[in-house]
Amino acid sequence: MLPTMSSSTNFSFLVALSLFCMAFAAEETTCRFDYIYQFGDSLADTGNRIRQVGVPSVFNISSLPYGMTYFHKPTGRFSNGLLVIDFIAKALHLPLLHPYLETNASFSHGVNFAVGGSTALVNSFFAKRNISVPSKNIPLSQQVKWFKKHLSSVSNSRSQIKKRLKRALIMMGEIGGNDFNSIFSQGKSLKESRVYVPPVVKAICNAVREVIQFGAVHVVVPGNFPAGCLPKALASFSSADPKAYDDYGCLTESNKFALLFNRYLQKALASLRLEFPNADIRYFDYYKAFEYVLQNARYLGFDQRSLLKACCGTGEKYNFNSTKVCGSPGVKACHNPEKFINWDGVHLTQATYHYISEHLIRDVLSEMKCLP
Repeated sequence: MLPTMSSSTNFSFLVALSLFCMAFAAEETTCRFDYIYQFGDSLADTGNRIRQVGVPSVFNISSLPYGMTYFHKPTGRFSNGLLVIDFIAKALHLPLLHPYLETNASFSHGVNFAVGGSTALVNSFFAKRNISVPSKNIPLSQQVKWFKKHLSSVSNSRSQIKKRLKRALIMMGEIGGNDFNSIFSQGKSLKESRVYVPPVVKAICNAVREVIQFGAVHVVVPGNFPAGCLPKALASFSSADPKAYDDYGCLTESNKFALLFNRYLQKALASLRLEFPNADIRYFDYYKAFEYVLQNARYLGFDQRSLLKACCGTGEKYNFNSTKVCGSPGVKACHNPEKFINWDGVHLTQATYHYISEHLIRDVLSEMKCLP
């Protein structure tokens, strides 16, 4: 039985110990990556969204309590501290990734192109279907253009770029969640929204195809986690029918939709592997990693009474209110975020990202095929 974290001191010790183990595992069993390039949305954004001029955010990530745990100040991360990509960088002995939009940042070991709120599909796709998305949305295809522009600025030699990318880890997401959030906001049911799964997956695969054709070799594509366990979903789509919930209190149909999306994505990636036999394309099961945290929450030190509650927010059952979200005036964070799975109703805590990153390093990165 794993020990229960009884204080922030114990948690800090466990994180330090775990990082040591992760770093050791990465050094012993993982390919030597000198660069990381991250694409995606708010789950991986390390500061691009707050650098977009004139783009409001539902969550006020430029103010405390965002960043309160690790950085002790807001950095543009949608969490109280580190994200999965941060733990990966640490385990691989690389600096934390700077956001692409950060002026005069050092990109010597990679770049983070992820932007909070980004979609996999382009804006015109939504416009043709009368689905509203922010006009300054940065879709995945734009992030890929940033990627190519950045590398072309590093070297005008294609052979040099390919040489660099042989030693690079590409994190393609998680992305796609905002596409469906936009679709659901138009009143589309889960059943009606299934028709959008293929185009979203196609957009992700097109991005993978482009970066591989540009020279990338090691690509990780995460799926979606169980959205039906998020406080926002639980507060927004509450039901009087007990059958609408699973044994953990999560929305069953929402989670089935996430699993449907993940299955479709995995099939598409299998086709990409046939198309690019010399590339190592890996799927990361974000859903299963999140599920592991939920199932083992007691032994990982999480508060059993707060598994489906946001640490930062306000509200009754799930501590989430869409009109007064984390970062709003008067909205406070819990004093012990290490005991919460969810941070602000949509995004996760540093503690949760820590355990998810362990799965990614152990189950995916350590198995990647290394190039000479």
